[in-house]
Amino acid sequence: MKSFVRDFKYDTAHATRVNSLAVGLQQAGAFAACFVIWPIADRLGRKLSLQISSFIFIIGAMMETINSHNMGVFYAGRVIAGVGLGAATVIVPMFNSEMAPKELRGQIGSFFQWFYTFGDSKLNSAAKLGIFTSYWVDYAMAEAVPSVTRQWQIPIGLQIIPAGLLALGTFTLKESTRWLTKKGRHEEAWESLKWIRADESQATVEEMEEIRVGVELEQRATEGFQIKELAERENFKRVFTAFAVFTAQQATGATAFAYYGPQYFKLLVGGGSKDLLLTAIFGAIKVVACGCFVLFLSNRVGRRGVLIGGAVFMSMCQIVTAIVVKELPASKSAGVTSSGIATVALIYLFVIAYNLSWGPLPWPYVSETGYCDWSFHPVVVQLCVFIDDIVYDRESWLTNGLSLEEIAHNDYGRASSYKDDAILVAHGATPK
Repeated sequence: MKSFVRDFKYDTAHATRVNSLAVGLQQAGAFAACFVIWPIADRLGRKLSLQISSFIFIIGAMMETINSHNMGVFYAGRVIAGVGLGAATVIVPMFNSEMAPKELRGQIGSFFQWFYTFGDSKLNSAAKLGIFTSYWVDYAMAEAVPSVTRQWQIPIGLQIIPAGLLALGTFTLKESTRWLTKKGRHEEAWESLKWIRADESQATVEEMEEIRVGVELEQRATEGFQIKELAERENFKRVFTAFAVFTAQQATGATAFAYYGPQYFKLLVGGGSKDLLLTAIFGAIKVVACGCFVLFLSNRVGRRGVLIGGAVFMSMCQIVTAIVVKELPASKSAGVTSSGIATVALIYLFVIAYNLSWGPLPWPYVSETGYCDWSFHPVVVQLCVFIDDIVYDRESWLTNGLSLEEIAHNDYGRASSYKDDAILVAHGATPK
């Protein structure tokens, strides 16, 4: 937004660098927090750790929202908010997994991705908000608010609201049943399970006993564990599978569209607010597609076949997109062209396929196969996101100023090759 550029006094020629740093610094903070919060959550519990992470995120978001006229303060806020975000990314799925009934664990795991499409903290037109919310807020700000400071402060500041609600909501929660059992606090664990199930029947008693036995078996199995044991064949295979699945998820290119959606659409349809409107529709499609999978398909379809089919379809969309943009480039003077419309449609088809396969599935898949503790998933995925950010930030620098057809070969063509890797991962590295 021009108002953001004016208030922070940097040249528009450096916009790509600012965007890349803002995205990368937050992900760096999130990546570091994944490792730091793990032992903290084990010592202090899930509830208190979630409260701490929410507070840290709010502090960082406030630093971003203040009109300091200093990019250093804004960047520091991004790092601090990233720490809170990374910590919450570990604790929330961990808590959900430990409290959810086992028959619903896969569906609840997929819900994490669905709400991720609502609340993924990315930088978009200098506004850090959820994917779906940020696109529509950005569009509304560009259309209805003049180019003044509040034009960028409103979308950035809005992220404080859900973080505050999360922090307040934790005061109504009981501590994790599994964590309490692990710490030997069995009476509190039983009260927690009765509260979340709203039931004291024999089925709940049996579930409590099953949790207790499971925790005891886990403690015996991990007694005397050393980090070098991860290099043993079976353990390494489990860790590698989880890493490969989440790496393939990031390699699909969906992250690039989340970060740079407006830039892609601006190249296709020109300036004004059309690019923001197309990006907002893009966000709405993501939410609807992911919601359909979570609500209607997650417990009815196999995992491996959906991953393979999704990767194949996404790869085809990207290959066709690269061909269309190369052979029928959009003319800047001609406005919206048929090739531009076709490209937008292909991007929309791509994101539908992603949110019916590689978007929501990796979370429950790794849990269901027993290949990794839920607390380890966010560490893996944040590493993959961090690597993905480095790749796409580098590409955004390299493609800055290139023509649309050149960008098509750099981004769409390479993304399709990444999805070929996802096909190989789904076929060769993922058991049913």
